[in-house]
Formats: sequence, structure tokens, C-alpha cells
Amino acid sequence: MMIIPIMKRQQIEKRLDAILDMAPELKAVLFSGALLDEKKRGIRNWLFNQLNDTYEQHPNTPPLEYLQRRDAIDVFRKIMSTRNEHLAGYSWIGYINDLLTGGPTNVADKPTPAFFAELEHLIKGIVGKTGIYSKKIPAFTKHQGTKAARLRSADLSRMARVAQRYLHKYHCGLDNEAIRRRGRNKQRILKHFDVTELAWGKWRWHLRHIIRDADQLKSLVPISDTEYEAVRLARKNRIPFGITPFYLSLFDDQTGGRRDLAIRAQVIPSLHYVRSLMALKARNDCSMDFMLERDTSPTEGITRRYPNIVILKPILTCPQICVYCQRNWEIEDAYSPHSVLSKEKLDRAIQWIADTPEINEVLVTGGDPLLMTNKQLEIIVSRLAAIPHIIRIRIGTRTPVTLPQRINESLVHSISRFHIPGKREIVLVTHFEHPYEITPEAMEAVQWFRRYGIEVYNQMVFTYYNSRKFEACQLRQKLRLIGVTPYYTFNTKGKEETNDFRVPMPRLIQEQKEEARLLPGTVRTDEIVFNVPGLGKNYIKASQHHDIISILPDGRRVYEFHPWEKKLSLADTYIYHDVPIYDYLKRLKSDGEDVADYKSIWYYY
Repeated sequence: MMIIPIMKRQQIEKRLDAILDMAPELKAVLFSGALLDEKKRGIRNWLFNQLNDTYEQHPNTPPLEYLQRRDAIDVFRKIMSTRNEHLAGYSWIGYINDLLTGGPTNVADKPTPAFFAELEHLIKGIVGKTGIYSKKIPAFTKHQGTKAARLRSADLSRMARVAQRYLHKYHCGLDNEAIRRRGRNKQRILKHFDVTELAWGKWRWHLRHIIRDADQLKSLVPISDTEYEAVRLARKNRIPFGITPFYLSLFDDQTGGRRDLAIRAQVIPSLHYVRSLMALKARNDCSMDFMLERDTSPTEGITRRYPNIVILKPILTCPQICVYCQRNWEIEDAYSPHSVLSKEKLDRAIQWIADTPEINEVLVTGGDPLLMTNKQLEIIVSRLAAIPHIIRIRIGTRTPVTLPQRINESLVHSISRFHIPGKREIVLVTHFEHPYEITPEAMEAVQWFRRYGIEVYNQMVFTYYNSRKFEACQLRQKLRLIGVTPYYTFNTKGKEETNDFRVPMPRLIQEQKEEARLLPGTVRTDEIVFNVPGLGKNYIKASQHHDIISILPDGRRVYEFHPWEKKLSLADTYIYHDVPIYDYLKRLKSDGEDVADYKSIWYYY
């Protein structure tokens, strides 16, 4: 272990000194010459007194500030827990003590601005100085009856106007300007391939002309040098990449814009992503199966994490590849000819479902099952429908977004006959990621299913590229207007190669509590979840199934996720290192966002 230089330690002490000035008693304990265990006892006493002060001594503390104090005190106590220190493999208080006393601290673990920011906001929460609430009491609370109602209505209108200003920032693919722009893009692509609009309407033509390399991509749309190099490296190193001509027409005709940022990020890998996968592929001791699907696959083609539902994967390829794909370790390439499960393996998988009467719902996914022919898909759905205990069949697909030409009356008719109200339900689950992906073609694809009584739901992954204020709200609003129900919002998985996409979990909770909360209930129907490797979905709303257990020197919060079986069956928990809030806000600022809009993010745990 190396010692931090004296000058550096003095700067650190000065920074800690300034933060701890907000809590003199805590400062006195930490700066004392006592041993660490004695300091911990002193801190616990201080926290107890703070909690007692919150509950008993100041009954007039504003209710919401009281809740912030209570939650922050609880978080500090959890972080100090010996059990949690063991789980995190690190003592937060011990680390602070080393910083103050000149104890052995690895130079690589010097505290970052993100660390100090976490400490500062935690102390602010404990002492009731978050600054996120106005000290002025709303005028309507001083009145009753009609006057109170009118003042309250004025307040609500103000909140709605603020939300609308944000919502209007985000472009939708149904906007007339977007439709015209993409019409020009389509003509340019058709000219490049020397075909007519008749070809554009055929889904198989798009599959035959998937854009697969950097030079072809550059000849069709403007791309940056970084984008070009990332695609070139991906192809050279057999990292899946592909974009359908239709989805390519959604790109803007210039690089560096904000409108199509999420669309480009969806399919053009970053250099970090490519280099990370190159390194992972070079390692023999590393599995890329981040979600541990091999541990939940009783037979090939099946994944089971829950008592009543099972995943069936008859195909492991898509029309194009999403950069943050959960199954990038299984997918060979876009529209890969070798990716269909063999007849023998598919037979065994379906027989396994038939032999497991506890299963009553099947999610047919992959890959994208709508890449299969109508006949192939109809056979799978019919065989599942013939199993007496199957009452619901979900089909997971992104083709309404990436290849809407695939969805027509012939396809929908072939599977809709198995949708029998009162007996069996067919459901489509799709994946729109941004309002700019919603197109007239996608809307028409959705309507085909709706006309035949099949509900369409959306699963969104909450990434950096749709995480700005009210951005996800705009997606939900537009989805409802085209007949799609928001279903799940997933926190981005913690795979190292997708760090560019990851967002601190508190931002997802903040979005639900502050932005989605302003929408009518018919729009905010999605649940926010973290898909825990090997365990399954963890509902993170209202701290239902997770605890913060530490804060690392680089500002990352460490969370312990509880299994979905909580209170049902004994199972292990999962330790997760989040993205530093400070780093996320810094990135937003560099992209032109006002970080003051996100100031309450620190107080979501």
C-alpha cells in the first residue's frame, strides 16, 4: 500500500473539513484521535441523536424535509453496518478515517470529486439542508373552498407548463418535419441500391441489404470519424453489427445532432464498447453471459427464472443489432443464417414446456422471432397453444421499429387465430427506445395487431440517451397515441462494455417520482426494474428490493439487490456497483443540460 503525499492529504482534509462544517458533532468525532471502533460508536450516537431530533425535538420540521432526513440517516447507518462492509469488501468510515489520519490508502483509490459530492449531499440530507424545497409555503394552503381550489389549480397549471416545455424539446418520428426528412433519406438510399419504392415495401429486400460495414455506412449517411472507426473495428473483430435500410433512413443528415442521438447510439457501437468486447473475447477465463442464462436453462432454447413463465428462444439473430443487447454473447451477427434452433432442439424445448404443467405463459423471443417465416412462427405458436396449461403467449420483437414492413395482414392473421378471449391470450412485446423511433410505418405495424385484438406492450431500457428530463415521458405519451402500452422500464445492465449507456439508478427513480408522476395513470403504466443476473426482475420503486450499502472512493454507490423470492424462499442477494451520480451530471452538463434540473437526484437511494 502506498501513502498519499502530505500535500495531497492536506487538500483532502481541507475538503472534508468544509463538508463536515455542516455537522459539527460528526466532525469532532472524525477529527478526534480516537481509535476507529470508538469513532464508529460516536458516529452511531450522533446518528441516533439526529434521528431523535428529527422525530421528537422538531415536530414543525416540514414533512418532506423530515422524510429526507430520515432516509439519509438510514442510509448512513446502513453504510456503517459491519455486515454491509463485509459485502462491499470495503469500509467507508475506515476509508474516511485513513484519509484524515494518514493511514495506508492506495494511490489508485484517492477520493474523487464524485466521492466528496456523495458525502456532501448525504450530510446535507441528515442535517436537513438539501435545498430542494422552496421555503415558501404554497399559497393555497392558507385558504379554503373555491379560493384554495383556484390557487391550487393555478399551481397545477404552472407544473404542467413546465413539463410541456421539456416535452416539446424532444422530436418525434411522427412530426411532419421528420417525415419529410426521412422521405428524402429513403430516396437517397433507394438511389444508392438502384431500386424502386416497390422494393422498399418488401421486408426481405431490407434483410438482403442490411448495412454491415463502415464504408457502406459512410456512403449512405454522414458519420463521424469515431463512428466509422468503431464499426470498422467491430467488423474486423467479428463483433455483431448491422442496420436495416429502413432504420438507417431514420438517421439525420448530419453528425453530432441531438435529434437522432439515441437512434445512432442504438446501433453504432462506441469505441469503448468495441474495445471492451475485444478484450473480453481475448480472455479464456471470462464468460460474457452477464445474466447467467446458462444457469437458468434446463434445456437448450429455454430460460426459466420464475414459477409460471418461461422464455423460448427459437432464433438468436435480429434484423439489426442493439448495442446493449442482453444476449450479445449468443448472437453471431445481424440476420445470421445459422441462428435458428434446430428442429430437434426446438422439439425438445416445446416438449419440456408440455411436460412442465406449472408453466402457463411463454415468451417467444431470441433474437427476433419475426425474422422467421409466417409458417415457422405459426407452427411454434400453434404447438404452444395446443399445450393445455398455456394460457398466454408473448412474442418479443423489435420489428415494428427496425423492420415494420415485416408486419402485415398475412403475418398477423396467421397467429391471431390462437388469440381466444377467455381461454388464451396472444400478446406482442416490443421495444421503442425513443420518440424519434416512432414512425408512421411503426404505427401502422402496431395497428395490424390491434385490429385483431392483440395488445402491444413496450419495454424500454433507460439509458443515457433517453434519460434527460421528461425524455422518457415523451416516449410514453407518444406510444399511447399509437396504441402501445408502456410495460417495463429497465435499468441498463452493469456490463462493462455498455458503460456508455449506463445511468445511475437514482436517476431512474427520480424520473419515475418527479416526471412520470405528472402523467396520467393511463400513460405511466410501466414498472421500473433492474434485471438481476441469475435472479430476474427486481422492482426498484420505493426501495422495495434494494439497499445502498457503501460508497466507493470513485463515487460509485454499492447496492445490495434482494431476490424476487424475498419472503417466499431463501435465495442469495446480488451486489451491484452503480454509475457515479457526479460523473453522470458532468456528462449531462457537457451535452448542454442544466444540472440544476436534476438536483434532487442525490436524495434517491
